[in-house]
Amino acid sequence: MSDQAKDERTPEDIEATQASGERAEGGVDGDYEALVRLLKENEELKDRALRVAAEMENLRRRTARDVHDARTYAVANFARDMLSVSDNLRRALDAIPAEAKASGDAGFKALIEGVDLTERAMLSALERHGVKKLAPEGEKFDPNFHQAMFEVPNPEVPAGTVVQVVQPGYSIGERVLRPAMVGVAKGGPKTAAEAKVEPGPVNEQAEKDA
Repeated sequence: MSDQAKDERTPEDIEATQASGERAEGGVDGDYEALVRLLKENEELKDRALRVAAEMENLRRRTARDVHDARTYAVANFARDMLSVSDNLRRALDAIPAEAKASGDAGFKALIEGVDLTERAMLSALERHGVKKLAPEGEKFDPNFHQAMFEVPNPEVPAGTVVQVVQPGYSIGERVLRPAMVGVAKGGPKTAAEAKVEPGPVNEQAEKDA
């Protein structure tokens, strides 16, 4: 545009041109701010979605664990009650004198076999439902599964070894239905984990350096 054309513009034209330029600059700034706002909102939505997904995954895991526990331990109370029945069957068998067992009476022998089969069938049924018998003789005493009734002096086995099972225990899954009542050895040699480390020879040079 020539100097003459510039001079021919009125003051109103000049102000209109300046206003148009200012609006263009303001529009660019507004678009940038809108873009920044949208990006921030997008990050917030993404973070919220990730938190919701994590919460749903935790809920799924808790639900799966609860279902597993319900299936595993649903019969726990019933199984605990049945243990007393099994104990009574075993007491009945143990109470029969050896002379009576050897008498050869066919009817009495059939009765003994029937009681024995009933006990074994009950224990087998409980085992199919996850109930396991605890007979820890010869194992290390575990307070989570065993109940110590007395101590037995026995220098031939490590201290803390179960040397007698007074009454077997039972567990279901990772839980104890009834702890095994046991006698525990004392006075024997310590296990490797319990043995104290003997101090070595004194290092005179190390003492001097210290």
